Amino acid sequence: MLSTGEVRRGLAAGGASLAAIGGLVTLPTGALLALAPASSAGTLFDSYTLSLLRFTLLQATLSTLLSVALALPVALALARRAAFPGRIWILRLMAVPMGLPVLIGALGLIGIFGRQGLVNRLLAIAGVDHPVNIYGLSGILLAHAFFNLPLACRLMLAGLERVPAEDWRLAASLGLGRLSLLRHVELPALARVLPGAAGLIFMLCATSFTLVLVPGGGPAATTLEVAIYQSLRFDFDPARAVALSLLQIALTGLVLAVLSRLPAAEGSRGEGRIPRRFDGAGFGSRIMDTLAILLATLFLVLPLGAITAAGLKADLLRLISLPAFHQALLTSLAIALTAGLLSLLTASGILTAQAAIAERRHPSPVLRVFGRALSSLSSLVLLVPPVVLGTGWFLLIRPHADVTRVAPLLIAAINMLMALPFVMRVLTPAFESHRLRTARLAASLNVTGLARLRLVDAPILARPMLMALSFAMALSLGDLGAVALFGSQDLVTLPWLVYSRLGSYRTQDADGLALLLGLLCLALTALGTAGERRQP
Repeated sequence: MLSTGEVRRGLAAGGASLAAIGGLVTLPTGALLALAPASSAGTLFDSYTLSLLRFTLLQATLSTLLSVALALPVALALARRAAFPGRIWILRLMAVPMGLPVLIGALGLIGIFGRQGLVNRLLAIAGVDHPVNIYGLSGILLAHAFFNLPLACRLMLAGLERVPAEDWRLAASLGLGRLSLLRHVELPALARVLPGAAGLIFMLCATSFTLVLVPGGGPAATTLEVAIYQSLRFDFDPARAVALSLLQIALTGLVLAVLSRLPAAEGSRGEGRIPRRFDGAGFGSRIMDTLAILLATLFLVLPLGAITAAGLKADLLRLISLPAFHQALLTSLAIALTAGLLSLLTASGILTAQAAIAERRHPSPVLRVFGRALSSLSSLVLLVPPVVLGTGWFLLIRPHADVTRVAPLLIAAINMLMALPFVMRVLTPAFESHRLRTARLAASLNVTGLARLRLVDAPILARPMLMALSFAMALSLGDLGAVALFGSQDLVTLPWLVYSRLGSYRTQDADGLALLLGLLCLALTALGTAGERRQP
């Protein structure tokens, strides 16, 4: 139970969060619409723009199909092999790419599949004259598969593990073979999660920036997001940037509308525990499952090992002592801390407002609309990608002030928006369970206000808040999208420093800096999860 004052403060906090997010998203979007030139229709439908749209959709579709196709046998194998040696560590390894800075993953893939990478060196030893070319569409697909295969695998594995134990026992008693089991048990379970998983991966690939910028390979392999960046950063063509940004918003809006209609994964209908499987006992089945798991593990481990090995070859002591590294480190930490704290404040405002609305048994129509608006904030954040937000704010501020002066705050705000869905995912269950456990007791003891915050809320919510803060900071530290528009000699973050070293062909320095950035992100993640009993 909440007091009247707590309800009012919760609603005010939610209103402030809604206004802040709405302003950060709608103001630049409105600027793009207002600044759209009369000739933008021609720009939207010229041959170059249509080629960008075709390639964006092509690479997103192929990346989604490749990620799902590669993840399917791995998920089936992991579901069958609950006792596979090291299975828990393989599942934890699959969480690493999801929290890894995208630029580091791209460099690791170049270290394995690039012109001088491990694969091409082995092909040269074998006498193959045509090396693997990671740049262009093939490199984009490979990079997207590296980051999205683990996501697809974990989602499909969760769907398979929700199949109740009695279904497996019934299948065993009926003597169903491999294909019959796949048709009648596994595919129906996967059908409940595959549409949503594929839609999410398509959305990530359609709005990808760094993974296209690094291995893209030129104009023939450019997406809308990269073209927006190039229009402002290199060509300084605001009219084209506006037209491309509006087209990108329309594309993401369409994808989000389709995603909202896809079926959600269902919960378990069975006994509520991990079921025992009776299939896959044959020698051939064991060999195929082991091969699928090991190949997927190698695909994830090799790029991580490559960036580690390449980074260790660099002169790390010299890099750490460079003034440019000190400046980039301090700038990155300041932006990341600001973004993390802002995301915590915004998420806390949303959650306290939702709790205040939940206190009303019969909320008014205004409160119901307010609650729906709070619930839809994550979709609003996903609607406008970081590069588009940055473009809108650049065009909005440029006529009135020096953009470079407010660039750090803008980058922190954009990073806050990108981190908000992850922060909400961490904090929502913690806030809800804490409210259910303590609300009535705190109300009966008349513990309210700052006393409740100090005695009741802080001891319990401190750990999930720290976890959410560390994840938000790690995400902000590894971001290249927002800083790509505003980076300059006076505003250099660690990802921008790595990218600039890579662009000036100082590859060894880039590898060493990437290793330092990865270690910093891992340290933040470890800090946030310290003391937690983690389960796959």
